[in-house]
Amino acid sequence: MAGILAWFWNERFWLPHNVTWADLKNTEEATFPQAEDLYLAFPLAFCIFMVRLIFERFIAKPCAIALNIPANGPQIAQPNAILEKVFTAITKHPDEKRLEGLSKQLDWDVRSIKRWFRQRRNQEKPSILTRFCESMWRFSFYLYVFIYGVRFLKQTPWLWNTRHCWYNYPYQPLTADLHYYYMLELSFYWSLMFSQFTDIKRKDFGVMFLHHLLAIFLISFSYVNNMARAGTLVICLHDSADALLEAAKMANYAKFQKMCDLMFVMFAVVFITSRLGIFPLWVLNTTLFESWEIVGPYPSWWVFNLLLLLLQGMNCFWSYLIVKMACKAVSKGKVSKDDRSDIESSSEDEDSEPPEKKPHTSTTTNGTSGTNGYLLTGPCSMED
Repeated sequence: MAGILAWFWNERFWLPHNVTWADLKNTEEATFPQAEDLYLAFPLAFCIFMVRLIFERFIAKPCAIALNIPANGPQIAQPNAILEKVFTAITKHPDEKRLEGLSKQLDWDVRSIKRWFRQRRNQEKPSILTRFCESMWRFSFYLYVFIYGVRFLKQTPWLWNTRHCWYNYPYQPLTADLHYYYMLELSFYWSLMFSQFTDIKRKDFGVMFLHHLLAIFLISFSYVNNMARAGTLVICLHDSADALLEAAKMANYAKFQKMCDLMFVMFAVVFITSRLGIFPLWVLNTTLFESWEIVGPYPSWWVFNLLLLLLQGMNCFWSYLIVKMACKAVSKGKVSKDDRSDIESSSEDEDSEPPEKKPHTSTTTNGTSGTNGYLLTGPCSMED
């Protein structure tokens, strides 16, 4: 184990040439990032998760009730042993051939069977109130941490001149504000890693899991080799659009359509501008080129920049989804539900009409509801 640890913490990988771990030990004059500080993130992540539970129950839920957001979930499907067996043992999305067979077996029309399967799928989804509470928690945290990051960075020289990220590197003291900022962000992403398996499932679950893992690795990595100054620029820039997205979702759940549209447009503009414009031209420029000029490359420098480029690849992926939604809004006046969501709309053909027996004198219809749950009016339709 000692040999493995010695190999892992090899100074020639982590630090520039002629710099050792002994040079970065804490003294009375200066404090530097220490790897053992990262252990603080685990109890802090648990505390953040507990704060979230309290916040959602005693703050977000009363707000949702005040906005008349329904607490009940989607409409429950009518009990049917045959359809339930097909749903649980065979398929949740029957094809046309199976639908026709079930129609003859139950003497139901195909449209009623399709509605039953939609309602059965939807009844396992969380209620709008649950979604609102989750979005309100994320909105509150993102807003707080972004405001804190902006206030902190306004007082730093590297916000105004990114070359200060590398002057006197790695002998850059760790301030209390920077340490708090880093630990707060790292703890939050650890809490997301734990709660992602119980939160609302989305289409991009795998991508978001990779994103959280990458964020944890980036924050931890940049903390250990004291690239924290550049790290704060990355963190603050990527927090800039998240609160707007959660605000748009809350407005959507509360049926404030115009506000939802406005928030989504603002989110799209800020997201694309910050992640496809400012991030590569400002942050990647300093981590790739200015650092090369002032410090020079070394092994962990390459890894850090590779992770940032991977993060930029994810930014391009999500920007593509946002642009696709915007194009649908322009071309059709309607857009699909949020492409980051795997929640079918609770209004998806959920009328109160019970499955009717098909008339023996008419042919089986294969019509669909006028509201299919995937098309919603306006440019904001985030049903997650």
